[in-house]
Amino acid sequence: MNGADSQKAEKIPGPDPAPDTPTSEARAAGTDVDVLVIGGGIQGAGAAQAAAAAGFKVALLERREAAIGTSSRSSKLIHGGLRYLESYQFSLVRESLAERQTLLQIAPHLVRLVPFHIPVYRDTRRSPLTIRAGLSLYAALGNLRRSARFEALPRRQWDGLDGLQTDGLRAVFRYQDGQTDDAALCRAVLASAVDLGALVEVGAEVHRIERPDGASRWQVRYGNNGEESSLHARVVINAAGPWVNRVAALATPGPPIREIDLVGGTHIELPGELKRGIYYTEAPSDQRAVFSIPWRGHVMVGTTETPFTGDPATVAPTEDEIDYLLAVHRRYFPDSLGEVSAAWAGLRVLPRASGSAFSRPRDVTLVTESPERPSWVSVYGGKLTGYRHTAERILRRITPTLGSGERVGTGRRIADTRTLRLPDLERIRVWD
Repeated sequence: MNGADSQKAEKIPGPDPAPDTPTSEARAAGTDVDVLVIGGGIQGAGAAQAAAAAGFKVALLERREAAIGTSSRSSKLIHGGLRYLESYQFSLVRESLAERQTLLQIAPHLVRLVPFHIPVYRDTRRSPLTIRAGLSLYAALGNLRRSARFEALPRRQWDGLDGLQTDGLRAVFRYQDGQTDDAALCRAVLASAVDLGALVEVGAEVHRIERPDGASRWQVRYGNNGEESSLHARVVINAAGPWVNRVAALATPGPPIREIDLVGGTHIELPGELKRGIYYTEAPSDQRAVFSIPWRGHVMVGTTETPFTGDPATVAPTEDEIDYLLAVHRRYFPDSLGEVSAAWAGLRVLPRASGSAFSRPRDVTLVTESPERPSWVSVYGGKLTGYRHTAERILRRITPTLGSGERVGTGRRIADTRTLRLPDLERIRVWD
C-alpha cells in the first residue's frame, strides 16, 4: 500500500457514532450529587449506571461525546480473552466469560454469539495440541456451557471458510464468542443510567476540582458552551480513559496517580465479506493475535499495539500499522482484493512496564486516596466486556463513603445491573 493511500485512510474515521448521545433533560450545574463521573466512555457509563441503580444521586460530565474515543474504536468483541490464558490471567478470563453471559441476557439486541475460527499452520508458533489445550481450559473457565465449547473442523470443510489459505494448514478450531457495536453498547448503558436518574452533560470540560481542608465534598468547576458552571460531589470517579492522569492533575489536593503507557490500536476496513464468522490468526512477523471480522458488509482487521505519546485526541493509524494489518489479512486470505477503505485508532491504558504491551496484564486498576472511605477513584484500563463488573467494583469501594446521612440520594437499590435489560435506542444500527 502506498503512502498516499495510507494518508487517505487515516482521515476516514471508524464506524460513525449515533447522532444523539443520551443526556438528561436537567443539567448537572449547581447541583449537589453523591457521585460525579468524569468521562462518557464505557467505563464511565457503567459506573454512572451502577451508582444510580444503587440509589445514589449521580452526575456524569463528558467533554466531547459519549463513546467517541476508545469505546467506539475497539475490535467490537465481547469475549473472554482466550489469548490471556498464555499470560496466566485466569481470573480475568473467568470474569470476562461470566460477563459475556450476562450481556447476552441483558442486551441480546446488542450482543450476539458468532463463530470464531483459529487456523493452525505448519509455521504457526502455537501447535494444534496447544490450541486444543487452551480451548479446553477456556471451556472449563466458562463452566462448560454450550457457548464455551469448541470443535475441530474436519478437512472437508476447510474449502468453505471464506477463501482461507489451506496450503500448510494443519487444523482449524471453531468456538463461539461475542460481537457487539461498541459505541451503541456504550450509549445504551448511558441511556440506562439516565433512566435511573443520572444527570448527564456532554460538551462539559472540567477546569478545576477542589476540596478545601475539612470539607466533605469536592467542588467541580467546568465549562459548557462558554458558560462556567459548578457542582459539588461527595465522590469523584475519574473514568477519563487516556486522559485519566490529566484529569487527576486538575484536583486539589492531588489524588494518587499511577504511571501508565498509552498503546495505540489500529483497525482497518476492507471490501469483501466473511460469511462464516470471525478468524483469529497469528501475525507471521511477531506472532501477535490479529482478528479478521465481518462488519456491516465489509471486513474489519485489527489490531496493532504501538506505543503512543502526545495528546490522546490526535491518535491516528500510521502507514506501518495499516500495512502490517493488510499483510496479515492477505497472508490468510490471499484472494482478498481492494484497498483499505477506512482506518481508525484507539488507545489502551496499560501499567507502565518494560517489555511488549502484548503480554502485559489487562486487569483494570482502581486507584483511590483512601483504602477505607475513598472520595476519589481513578479507573486505569478496563475491557469493554467487563465494564459492568468494573462498575460493581467501584461501587463497593465508594459505598462506605456514601453510607452516612450526608448523601443526596436514598442509597436504596432501585435496580440490579446483572438483570436490568439495556434499552433499545432508535437510530442505532447494530448489525445492518
